Amino acid sequence: MLALLILIILLACIGTTAISMPKKVVITGAGGQTGQALFRKALACPDEFDPLGLVRTPESKAALVETGIPESKVAVVDVCDADAVKKVAKGCDAFCIATSAKPKPTGESNPETERPVFGFPNGSPEEVDWLGQKNQIDACSPDTHVVVCSSMGGTDPSNPLNALGRTTNPDGTTSGGNILMWKRKAEKYLIDSGRPYTIVHPGGLLNEPGGERELVVGVDDEQIGTDSRTVPREDVAEVMLQSIRHPKIYCNRSFDLRAKPPGDGKPTTDFTTLLDSLDGRNCDYKLGETM
Repeated sequence: MLALLILIILLACIGTTAISMPKKVVITGAGGQTGQALFRKALACPDEFDPLGLVRTPESKAALVETGIPESKVAVVDVCDADAVKKVAKGCDAFCIATSAKPKPTGESNPETERPVFGFPNGSPEEVDWLGQKNQIDACSPDTHVVVCSSMGGTDPSNPLNALGRTTNPDGTTSGGNILMWKRKAEKYLIDSGRPYTIVHPGGLLNEPGGERELVVGVDDEQIGTDSRTVPREDVAEVMLQSIRHPKIYCNRSFDLRAKPPGDGKPTTDFTTLLDSLDGRNCDYKLGETM
C-alpha cells in the first residue's frame, strides 16, 4: 500500500512538472527592432517561455550577447535556408515570425520625381517575405502555433510600400518590390496550411514606449476606433507575446493593430478581451492581391 501511495505521488509530481514546463518559442528577426522587443519580453518570463532568438548575421548575435543575453539563447540562421530553419524549429510550441525585407536608399534618385530610389540589399520581398516565411512555416509541425508580424495596407495593391524596390524593365513590365503582396501570399499560405496561426497587421511602427496607449484592433485596413494609423513596436511585441500566452483566444485570428494617441482612452492592460470588438471577424483574404 505504501509503495502504491509513493508511486501515485511520483506520478502526480511528474504530471505537475510537465504542465509547468515553459513553452519552447522560436523568434525570428530577433536582431530587428520589433523582433528584439518580443524576444526580450519572452526572456523576461522564464517560467512561461523558453525562447530562442534567430538572427541573420554573427554581428547581430554578438550585439545581443553584449547586452547580457545568454549566447545559448541566440542562433545565427538564414531564414532562406530551409534546412537550417527546420533544425531550430524542431519541437517548438510556438514560432514567431518577425522577419521582413528592409528597404534602404540606393543613393540614386528617380529622374522624374527626384525622390530617392530604394532597394533591398539584404534580400528582396520575394526572398524574405515569401520564400523565407514559407520556409519558416514549413519548418513547423502541424500543431505549432505560428505568429506573424505583418503589416497593414495589404488590401490595397497601390499602397506606396509596394513601390519600394520596384523597377521598370525595358519591355515595360515591372519586377521587384510588392512587399505587402508577398507578405499577403505568405499569410494565405500559412492559413491554408492548417497550422494554428495568429497574424498581426500593425499600422506604422513607432519607436516609442509601449503600455501607454489604448490599442485598437480591426480588419481589412479599416479606420474604425481611431484616426491614428500608428502603433509602438513595443505594443506589437506585447500583443504577439499575449497571443502565445493565450492561444485559445488568439489562435486562427488575423487582425490589424493600431494605437490611440497617448491620453486618448485608457492604456490596454487586459489582452484577453482585446479581440472582443471584432465579434469573431478576421481579415478577408479575398480583398487585395497576392503575387
